[in-house]
Amino acid sequence: MEIIKKKIKGTYEIILKPIKDNRGFFLRTYDNKIFDKFGINKNWVQENHSKSEKKGIIRGLHFQLPPFLETKLVRCIRGSVFDVFVDLRKNSPTFGQWDSIILSENSYNYAYIPRGCAHGFCTLTDISEVIYKVDNYYAPDYETGIIWNDKDLKIEWIEKNPILSEKDSKNITFSEFIKNYQFIEIIN
Repeated sequence: MEIIKKKIKGTYEIILKPIKDNRGFFLRTYDNKIFDKFGINKNWVQENHSKSEKKGIIRGLHFQLPPFLETKLVRCIRGSVFDVFVDLRKNSPTFGQWDSIILSENSYNYAYIPRGCAHGFCTLTDISEVIYKVDNYYAPDYETGIIWNDKDLKIEWIEKNPILSEKDSKNITFSEFIKNYQFIEIIN
């Protein structure tokens, strides 16, 4: 397992190392000791599974407000996705910046996204499946999102005309987020 720091403070790409032979492969997908070494071990309380049927679907950019902030550990187990995260944390040197990782079933990688970041992804293949662990419970009354094509964030999505859910098409802009919330304060 290799852990690589990304541009946004506290985000990582975790590259898994499958052991392959003529039967297939064996893969350790999680190791407390390695995660402890990087200070990213969490008490994961839920695991979610998302299946998208078509290429070009964008889900996100989602996040939950305090006290239901979530750390996410995201992996694509079928197909491929362009995974994006945006820093919304108070006093963060990368506040308002985004970064991305291409996750795929063939790359055997995860995105580790800390509390206080919005998260979304775009499917790069027909039939994409994503699983992700979270360290807080889903709280629909505290869920919100930022619109995928926000003019201030300037995310360089691979898909220019995505398929969106009705809910995601009504997400707020980054400037509305700042007006309504200013930032997300992380309280340990």
